[in-house]
Amino acid sequence: MRDLLVTMTTMRGDGLKPSDAELTFAEGAQATTSDVSPAGPHVRGDASPVSLTWRQHVAVMLWPLLCFIAILTIWGVTQSKISDEEQALTERVHAEAQARAKAYANHVSRSIEQADQVSRAIRYAWSFSGRDLQLAEQTQRGLVPNTDRLHAAVFDRKGDMVTSTVGKPMGINVSGQEWFQAQQRQADDRLTIGGPVLSPLVNKRVVVFSRRVEGPEHEFDGVVAVALDVSSFASLDDEGIVSGNAFVSVLRKDGTTLAINDGSNSQNMYSAFVVPPEFSSVDGVQRMPASDFIDQTERIVAWHRVADQSLISVAGLSVKSSLVSHEAIARDYFGFAVAGSLGCMLAAVCGTLYFYRATHRRRVEDEVTSAFRLATDNAHEGLYIVQALYNHEGTVIDFTYVDCNESGAALYGQTKDTFIGTRLSKLYGGDYFKTAMDLFQRTLEHGFHEDQVRVSPDSAVRATWINRRLVRYGEGLAITLRDISHAKQQEQDLSWLANSDALTTLPNRHWLMHYLPEALERARQSGRNLALLFVDLDDFKNINDTLGHAAGDKLLQASALRLKSIMRPHDNVVRLGGDEFTVILEDLDSERMVSRVADRLIQALMEPFDLSDGSTHSIRASVGISLFPQDGDSVETLLKHADVAMYAAKAAGKGRYEYYQPRLSANLMDRLSREQALRRAIDKDEFLLHYQPRVDTFSGEIRSMEALVRWMNPEKGMIPPNDFIPLAEETGLILKLGQLVIDKVCAQLAEWQAQGLPVVPVSINVSPRQFSESSVDRQLADAVNRHQLDHSLIEVELTESCMMGEEVSVNAQLAAIEALGIKLLVDDFGTGYSCLSQLQRLEVDALKVDRAFTARLCASREGEALFMAILSMAHVLGLSVVAEGVETVEELRVLQALSCNEVQGYFISRPVPAANVPALLEKRFLFPTL
Repeated sequence: MRDLLVTMTTMRGDGLKPSDAELTFAEGAQATTSDVSPAGPHVRGDASPVSLTWRQHVAVMLWPLLCFIAILTIWGVTQSKISDEEQALTERVHAEAQARAKAYANHVSRSIEQADQVSRAIRYAWSFSGRDLQLAEQTQRGLVPNTDRLHAAVFDRKGDMVTSTVGKPMGINVSGQEWFQAQQRQADDRLTIGGPVLSPLVNKRVVVFSRRVEGPEHEFDGVVAVALDVSSFASLDDEGIVSGNAFVSVLRKDGTTLAINDGSNSQNMYSAFVVPPEFSSVDGVQRMPASDFIDQTERIVAWHRVADQSLISVAGLSVKSSLVSHEAIARDYFGFAVAGSLGCMLAAVCGTLYFYRATHRRRVEDEVTSAFRLATDNAHEGLYIVQALYNHEGTVIDFTYVDCNESGAALYGQTKDTFIGTRLSKLYGGDYFKTAMDLFQRTLEHGFHEDQVRVSPDSAVRATWINRRLVRYGEGLAITLRDISHAKQQEQDLSWLANSDALTTLPNRHWLMHYLPEALERARQSGRNLALLFVDLDDFKNINDTLGHAAGDKLLQASALRLKSIMRPHDNVVRLGGDEFTVILEDLDSERMVSRVADRLIQALMEPFDLSDGSTHSIRASVGISLFPQDGDSVETLLKHADVAMYAAKAAGKGRYEYYQPRLSANLMDRLSREQALRRAIDKDEFLLHYQPRVDTFSGEIRSMEALVRWMNPEKGMIPPNDFIPLAEETGLILKLGQLVIDKVCAQLAEWQAQGLPVVPVSINVSPRQFSESSVDRQLADAVNRHQLDHSLIEVELTESCMMGEEVSVNAQLAAIEALGIKLLVDDFGTGYSCLSQLQRLEVDALKVDRAFTARLCASREGEALFMAILSMAHVLGLSVVAEGVETVEELRVLQALSCNEVQGYFISRPVPAANVPALLEKRFLFPTL
């Protein structure tokens, strides 16, 4: 295979014709299998396998080792720097805490000195005046200081207040106070500090400074007391002394907190500590855990004793707030360390790769060469070397296969040994030999040929499709044959899947968008007309809702077959999706032919379909028609105009066809405008609810109310439901509108409950589309829980079509609603598809009989008998019955006679806005005067 190897390695990857120089070949060279060695990778066939020496291994490993040492050094230095920064910052915080404690001690000492001076002055004035001193008068004269934070008083030996700076005594006695009893016990007149206590004079928390008053015989004769508001201790001249969970406090020796300032301007007395600590030394500083503090904040605490007093000044700084700058510094150091480490790792990788680069390149080259040489014999493609055979005139008369691989021989049903040496004339005979010779000779002339062809029955190649590649070398050819039969089959299968509808096997929209432009071009060149029919099955959704999607799919399949059967062979029927089809009619002579096809189509679909379950169903179709070229000359325009015409057919009564007319586009735009207005109304919540009561048939007592939605349009005013509900159903906006109504009902019930009104359940109308395309059960549960309502205050009114079919999700939702304790009512009963089995299966709570039955109660005996039959059936099933549309007293009398459970209608009450409901709830009994 040496010749083939040389040829393959010189082929261009871009598929261009190679030059003669690239395909130069030793003429007459004969390749054999011995040219391919089974040995490992070689360089030019004579080099030994390349491997690394131990010195190279050491050199390669040196880079990672040095970089690892550098990374350890970087992280060691980083950790040392962080520790040093933390130590320095901790020392600064300790010094700051001590400074704050000492500053606060000086502040407290000045307050004590002031209280001491005032007490001495008052005691002297009291003794000098013969114990007839009026402190209020002295204060007015300015002889005794009096501020918002300081006031004084004199108490006799019994503890009764004799005089004070704030006015005439009013029977105040302090004999039970700790500081008064302490003065009774001590023998000297030193200043005593007590508190904090609530001052009866100013109704504030104060610290009391007291001094003993003695009689002529040095006996205890009373007490002079100076009270300082705790705020005078808590306030400091330096407003920045407390911030960020810091505090300053003054404590007595027994641990009682006299005052504290944590920056909150609060004057409430409390302690920062869970258990007051013992401060044995005059001053000091220590770090205290978070568990020692009420607010669970770790702090650095410093203390300082107040001079000549048994008080301690304490300052606390939050560790987290104080060391926040250290965290930023640590992050910077860690960032530098990470960057340095990544740089070292990158250097290690680059250095390691550098030593492998040269030897790796040679190893790869050898492995590629060896692999290619081995792959030619083991390849899945057929590889061949053929040489031309000439006659005496120098004309090519045949070709000989001088070499091949096993896959190539297998394509011809032979082995390599038997196939080599075979002539082209022996493989092919007759006309096909001439075809093969022409191909080989053209390649000798032009140098290159490649194509994909379906294998002829006359060919000896055992495949359906092959990819051929022929390259000239000297006087011969290098040929590659690859069996692509499986790939072609997959391609055809994928094309069918991409262009066919899985349900009906008709062409789909993807096929249409590729086919229709070509059809329009053919019609344009031939001057013939083309028609596009847009077919929509009328009310097909009812089939899915009542019989289930399985039956609907069967009906779609049958409809597709019937449409296909009535068309001409060259016409095309396409399923666009859902219940929509498109028919392409080409080579038309007149519009009359299109009309005949449309009539035949509509009539064919109206013929009953026999479904697999034994039932028969008829359907109608609305057809919109657009013509080329008068209605448009592009695919998009024709499709759009056919769609517009189809909507016009539906609006005209369904089951018919309409040709496109320009005025129809205006009608469609009007519909789109109304849809957009409804969408905006839902987004802006332009809806309000009216409520119509349901009452007991005999007593007239309100049992429930039905919520009815109204659209308050800013421009058109109140719009009734019949003008927008059908559009909401058709466009799917009923899903958002239904969610909005559920929320509004629950919010209104919560508001009435908050007003103390005797609320009754409110029923909400839910459409079949809400059940099939949203989760009504979860919406109800979320709204009721969000507004904290009892589930029994919500009822659901569903149409009879919701109960039909095999919709698993709808049945699951109805079961979930029942499990919540929410009642289910069948609305407009008797006009739909209800059956006893569905009523039993779903366990509904009530039937609301349609007003059409109520209106016939007094018109004929048959009407009364029919209503009685409904009542009997419902009562046997354990269901209550609500008569809708009661408008006269005669109808009410008949319903009472028939024992109907509840009634609803204009005779009882029209739907009223929410503002009028409280009056109805308070009234409770709504029967008018009979």
